[in-house]
Amino acid sequence: MVADGQGYGVLKVAVTTVPEKGSANAAVIGILAKAWRLQKTDITILRGQTDRHKTVLIAGGNAKMLKGLETLIGISPKGTIKDD
Repeated sequence: MVADGQGYGVLKVAVTTVPEKGSANAAVIGILAKAWRLQKTDITILRGQTDRHKTVLIAGGNAKMLKGLETLIGISPKGTIKDD
């Protein structure tokens, strides 16, 4: 987790795949799916198909994955941002 240019937290994922014909996007989806133990079809790139910055939609998952994401991005179980 790193801060973007505006100070918002973002998840940084790096791949070595050449960004041709969606192969780098597929690699990003593969990394996220493996890390979060999801099917690749559970992750969709909503914005940024041709950009370095992407917005993804996660469908499926489980309570353990949700808890890990909450901890990673600083969101409490009630959906509010934690103020550390």
